[in-house]
Amino acid sequence: MPHITVINPGLCTTIQDQGRTGFMSSGFSPSGVMDRRALNLANILVGNPMDTPVLEFALSGPTLTFQEDTICALTGAYFNATLDDNPVASYRAFLAPAGSQLSLPVASKGVYGYLAVSGGFVGDEVMGSASTNLKCAIGGYQGRALQAGDELETAQGSFPPEVLSLGNPYRNDPYYQFDYSVREIRVIPGPQAEQFDSHSLHRFYSSDYTVTPQSDRMGYRLSGPAVAGPKGSDIISDGIAFGAIQVPSQGTPIIMLADRQTTGGYAKIATVASVDIPLLVQRRPGQKVRFTAVSVPVAQDLYKIQKAYLEHVQSIVEERIRHAAQ
Repeated sequence: MPHITVINPGLCTTIQDQGRTGFMSSGFSPSGVMDRRALNLANILVGNPMDTPVLEFALSGPTLTFQEDTICALTGAYFNATLDDNPVASYRAFLAPAGSQLSLPVASKGVYGYLAVSGGFVGDEVMGSASTNLKCAIGGYQGRALQAGDELETAQGSFPPEVLSLGNPYRNDPYYQFDYSVREIRVIPGPQAEQFDSHSLHRFYSSDYTVTPQSDRMGYRLSGPAVAGPKGSDIISDGIAFGAIQVPSQGTPIIMLADRQTTGGYAKIATVASVDIPLLVQRRPGQKVRFTAVSVPVAQDLYKIQKAYLEHVQSIVEERIRHAAQ
């Protein structure tokens, strides 16, 4: 199998896919990528199924050396990537020749970046997923973040290099690349929203909250106006969805993310709509968010629009691959 050598691991670089499902009842969090939209686009651009394992890195990316010619794509946060000191554009496929070195320094915008390669990264598959769960030390590369000297295996891809010369027909589409200026996060009122009084609900939806440095793959802690209710914040523990917004006793929200615990005993005031989780997780510490309530049908319609768009981009890439193979 082709190999990629890790020269510098960056900050918390792991192998991730869409996560392992069906095991929360046994206490295993799904893990998986923080920004699923970026994962899907990265894989689409190199001709992979959307759930193919990729590298995820936060704030500071890795430096990698390619042992064989490899088709790659970068999505998510912007890391001012260079390939042998030449700039590399995000959100498009490119060729990393054998012996070349890809450098991903500190991100200039956003938090989480993604590298996909044609064929995908080979990771330890546990419970149907190659996603790394750092707390359980399972999946990915030996259940841990990458270290200098690691040799990553990649599966054999089928992306014809000739496709790279055809350009990028969707690059100027305003929906294609990430808009970092958006701080409005759409949420669905949570299962314990009635536990908060009208004053607290108004405060939650009308205030700015700031992402704190105590934010990670488990959850984003926010600072801002406290919210509370006459019934307090404690509940009988129940399941926690990706994007659930818990309110502990001090009243400042915590948004539960990819490596969240499976159950929790704090009231959930809202849940982030799945299409806006990428907007949230790409907000850096010190940046602000504001919440807007939407209904379940609206959130479902937004998801359908995004799904249709991704399938549109995928159809373009697949057609070009078929044409190049003829």
